[in-house]
Amino acid sequence: MMAAIESESSEVLAARADQRSGILAALAANAWWGFLPLLFYYLDGVNALETVAVRTGCSLVVVGIIVFSSGRWGDVRAVLGDRRTTLTLLLSALLLATNWLIYVFAVQTGHVLEGSFGYFINPMVNVGMGMLFLGERQSRLQTAALLLALVAIALQAIGLANIPFISLGLAISFGLYGFLRKTVRANSTTGLFVETLLLTPLAMAYLTYAVVTSGPGPLTDPRLVVLLLLTGPATAAPLLLFAYSVQRLRLTTIGMFQYIAPSIQFVLAITFFHEHLNALRLVSFIMVWLALAIFSADSVRRMTRGPVAA
Repeated sequence: MMAAIESESSEVLAARADQRSGILAALAANAWWGFLPLLFYYLDGVNALETVAVRTGCSLVVVGIIVFSSGRWGDVRAVLGDRRTTLTLLLSALLLATNWLIYVFAVQTGHVLEGSFGYFINPMVNVGMGMLFLGERQSRLQTAALLLALVAIALQAIGLANIPFISLGLAISFGLYGFLRKTVRANSTTGLFVETLLLTPLAMAYLTYAVVTSGPGPLTDPRLVVLLLLTGPATAAPLLLFAYSVQRLRLTTIGMFQYIAPSIQFVLAITFFHEHLNALRLVSFIMVWLALAIFSADSVRRMTRGPVAA
């Protein structure tokens, strides 16, 4: 009896430790992403496709070094030997590349605010996917927060006088990416390595095509080359932290932390990029902030009352 109690107690402690480390990883990843637009801003001489292609290759090198130094080649072989896992990671890799491409395009074309809004609504997309695919149930307050976020999206569209394609594209692509990474049987480092490994042939093929048809272009500028090389570690680090947190927290809990990055981006869009924010768009931001505040507060209340999430 005593042994069973001690065993249960150690399991609870381990679960809490996993939860704490997941929370710290989620906080670090989202803070990192918040300042990432600055790097893409200074890559103004490189188009979005070239940036994503080089970013993919550099990320493969960085994550490959981590895999090699930690002796995880066996894990990589196991993942590549499982057809279903490999196909899932190929799909998540394509979603990740799509998300990268949309965001680099947003920064380079002066749409950081719209990108920020996309990552603001991303937590609500995570909530919806958790409810739809994983059977996660929400309280009435959390459901109300989700509906408020939908109204905010409609107001954003009116303020833009167009459908917010960048916002929706970022939120949906990254929401689906998070869902796939939560369900795939691969740890964070191995999964990211396989993703970038699968993407790299496409990236290198495009770079080769670009150089053959248009010349080396920005690759002759040492400053741009250095910045492009920095996209590898700048990409891999937060993704590893995110994948680590996703495997230890509920999707709804992950959603609580994903307002940090867009908050930083929102401030940068106004103060550094000097983008215009009209009244309707400001109201839409306020509404989505309110939705996130309601959802987060209710989630914290439920977490403190209920059992530790697995």
